[in-house]
Amino acid sequence: MNDKCASTFTGLEPLHLLRILQACWTKREIHELPEEARRGFASLADPLEGLLVMLENCNDWKKGKKQSLAHYLIDQFNSWMKENASVQQPCQKQNLQQTKVFALLTVVPTNVLDPLVSLFEVDKADTSSLVSLIQDLCIKSKYKEAVVLSIKLNLPSHLNIEEMCIPLLLQDDMSLVEAYVDDYPELQCRLLQALDSLCNPIDNTRSIQRHDGKLSRLRCDKLNYKVLSKLVFRLMERYGLGTELCPNVVNQHCLASIKYLLHKHFVEKTITEENWAEHIEGLVGQNTWLQIQFIGLLGKYTDLDTVAHWALRLNVPQEKLTHPVAKWLKQLEKDKGYRTGLEKSFKVQSLEEKEKKRNFYQLPIPTESIHIVEHLEQLTSCASRVLQAGSVVGIDMEWRPTFTAWTKARVSILQIALKDRVYLLDLPQLVKESESPGRELEFAQFIQSLFSNRTITKLGYALAGDLRSLCTSYPVLKDVAQITAGMLDLLNMQKELLRAPVHRPDYREAVDVLASVENGLDSGCRQREKGLSLLVQYVLGKPLDKTEQLSNWERRPLRLKQIIYAAADAYCLLDLYEALHQEMEHFRLSHSPENRLKSKVEKKRKENKPKQSRSCANTPSQDTQPALEQIPPSSPVSPTDFKVICDNMLQGLGRYLRCVGVDVKILANEDDHRMAAEIAREENRVILTCGLPFQTLRSQVQEGRCLSVNCSDKAKNQAIHVLKHFNVQVTPRDIFSRCQLCNGSEYLKLSVEEMAQAVKLNTAAGKTEPSDTPSTESVKFPSQGKHKVLPQIDPGWPGICSYSPNCHWAEKSGLNMKTLKFTSGASLQVSTIPPGILDKVTRFYCCTTCGKVFWEGSHFRRVLSQFQEVLRITNDSTYLQK
Repeated sequence: MNDKCASTFTGLEPLHLLRILQACWTKREIHELPEEARRGFASLADPLEGLLVMLENCNDWKKGKKQSLAHYLIDQFNSWMKENASVQQPCQKQNLQQTKVFALLTVVPTNVLDPLVSLFEVDKADTSSLVSLIQDLCIKSKYKEAVVLSIKLNLPSHLNIEEMCIPLLLQDDMSLVEAYVDDYPELQCRLLQALDSLCNPIDNTRSIQRHDGKLSRLRCDKLNYKVLSKLVFRLMERYGLGTELCPNVVNQHCLASIKYLLHKHFVEKTITEENWAEHIEGLVGQNTWLQIQFIGLLGKYTDLDTVAHWALRLNVPQEKLTHPVAKWLKQLEKDKGYRTGLEKSFKVQSLEEKEKKRNFYQLPIPTESIHIVEHLEQLTSCASRVLQAGSVVGIDMEWRPTFTAWTKARVSILQIALKDRVYLLDLPQLVKESESPGRELEFAQFIQSLFSNRTITKLGYALAGDLRSLCTSYPVLKDVAQITAGMLDLLNMQKELLRAPVHRPDYREAVDVLASVENGLDSGCRQREKGLSLLVQYVLGKPLDKTEQLSNWERRPLRLKQIIYAAADAYCLLDLYEALHQEMEHFRLSHSPENRLKSKVEKKRKENKPKQSRSCANTPSQDTQPALEQIPPSSPVSPTDFKVICDNMLQGLGRYLRCVGVDVKILANEDDHRMAAEIAREENRVILTCGLPFQTLRSQVQEGRCLSVNCSDKAKNQAIHVLKHFNVQVTPRDIFSRCQLCNGSEYLKLSVEEMAQAVKLNTAAGKTEPSDTPSTESVKFPSQGKHKVLPQIDPGWPGICSYSPNCHWAEKSGLNMKTLKFTSGASLQVSTIPPGILDKVTRFYCCTTCGKVFWEGSHFRRVLSQFQEVLRITNDSTYLQK
């Protein structure tokens, strides 16, 4: 029925009604709108068609505001229809109405899709028409609306998963993608396969070409392996899917692990040939693609003879090999040289063994004193010696390394070292036997007695991480970490040694020098020592031989080298304890290890005594963990003493933390996540990460030294969370005390006259003219745009009258005014100073590390406002510049 007929029948046209309601809306006569709308709806011959006509002619709903007239009409019409159910009848022109409704759905905002679908019963239309509607939305690049509407209409199984979800992934709308496939197991598999295909460079290029024109406004840079693999592993874990659905991701992940192992073996030389070969064979397997990639990479590290031997060992098809390798392989087969190559390898290994005995820490007890405990009957004898009051034992744990994100490691060996013997507990076998009827508690009771007995001193190194791994590996031991007592973590003593001046070669020199061996095979090749090996080198004179660390600790029986390595790793803790106790003054320690443990236990007992009566039964007493040095919330930390390493996913967070004076290192985009753990251990930093890497990284550092932040939060909120979590006390003096670009903490002050001279020299030398871009263009906050450099003090903050941050001030001699270079080698970046700024400021601040130039601006007040939740301003927090 057309508008003219409707007017004759009712006396009121939809457009006339719309003009009446628009007049009330414009005049803000809101109180009259409900009555006018209801009376108008009742006057329409076909209310649904009338509403459709009005919505087609509404201009304000496109803004997507709920306060618009279009939203108000829909809400009022819904209420009126509920009160007048008898008038709910379909339009006489179904096809015409459906066409109009579909056209309307392609242009309306997302928040009105649901009520329109219900009002016009869109879900009852035929499937082919609805699919065409969704495709029209995709053509118009309204991907979010297309997905929301397809979920509402139960259409996901009828649509192309790649066409629907890839654009949303590029828009970082992963939650909507998951909602799209949550109820469709088949779609979950297809989505995983679609993402995996993008990890193939050829398929990735084809996909971009196929979407060319449609994805022009989206971030196609996200179509890279690093981002896509994280999504794949997340979906695999969420939906419990297998790796067979994503061969490309698996291949790329295994290839990255192969590169890591090649570096460990040939560059760092921290893994034996036998262990390295076993891991390589486990990763490569029968995968021809990985075999070819491995053979190609191996040629960059070793000679052609070794490459050919590995090609033969892996049965790589000769037609897949390069011509030089294939030719050499044929010669080997002809000369039967494979055995000769192996004999040569054994001779080299024999030489290495002799060098190790001379250059590395050696277990001081015979191998006959190492006892492997693999049965519960043997555990009884072990307990009678270990569980003695007043004894001191060294504790360490070993597990098979995992090089894939879809496998989880479990603790395989628990080492317990006494002065005259070492016990190696075969945990998988003991746990299996303890599952027998009547023997369920034997093993768990021994472990709990050992770790909870405060009369037994348990020595360890970063023991909190080991305990956490032990608890997660075996449910029967899940509460052990909460009942620990008598723990002494030598990692904490290593921190004190780092700060203490000593008479023997300096600890900092040991980091760089002590790892090299003058006449050994590893001279100039081995990486510098770190962790426990560095502490052993510093205190006992020789480092640990860590070449068995990455061996397969699940394989039985253990090899003799593994047994000796495991025993030495635990026994060296006893030697360290004794040496530090006897030579306390020589190492400039404030307390002996024994007194340190006693004082910490007593201090914790006093601190927690009034809290224990109010604590829950499941909450462990704090004095049971005297040596697991987390950063307790009750102990304030200044930004200058707080050091972190940010994963490459949290670069914005890192810049915010630098803004308030925190010492922050940030991984580059191409860096592997595992580097964060290495840097954290070497430099005593806290790891900040998120997502899947957290599970891997936290097991490699001391408890409380790895924090997972919410990836979906803004960088500013992440920074506030981190500062609160570690109780970092930020004062106005800390703000801008570090360069946000390079993390430097030393500035040089230059007067406007000196800076003018530098600009003149720079121009005379024919260098780049001053630009309109501030020097801190690349250092900006997500919510702020360009950073306005150093502060112009806000008079609203009492006592703060001039910029004098808590940083180091360089001498003028640190800058050569002729070459405009600092002693660090950085050039003063005067070309970044905008024209006219010399007439507005009187002083410049130059980072001596990177050469960036800063000056007083208006950003300081904004930072104070952003961090007011954690900012600490007291009477002594003023920083008057003298």
